[in-house]
Amino acid sequence: MTRLEGTLRDEALATLEAAWHEADGRDALTRRFDFRDFSEAFAFMTRVALAAEAMGHHPEWSNVYRTVTITLTTHDAGGLTDKDIALAAAIDRIASQSV
Repeated sequence: MTRLEGTLRDEALATLEAAWHEADGRDALTRRFDFRDFSEAFAFMTRVALAAEAMGHHPEWSNVYRTVTITLTTHDAGGLTDKDIALAAAIDRIASQSV
């Protein structure tokens, strides 16, 4: 797996929802999701977990009550790859169905 750099990186990032942004001090993407309550947040995390497992690529994430924060990077490649972009897109689809 090769890190995304230059024009390829810019093009890949442009395909994602604007709420994804580059993590401070890391070659990673991050996004915060807010739900009505803990149950909705947990249901979203469950759907993301199933998608991530199917893709063989797993997020770094945290959950505090109704807020889920997700960070994506490919540790083996030392930064962002196509795997991260694909998982971010899948997470966006799941989030659009959760609201």
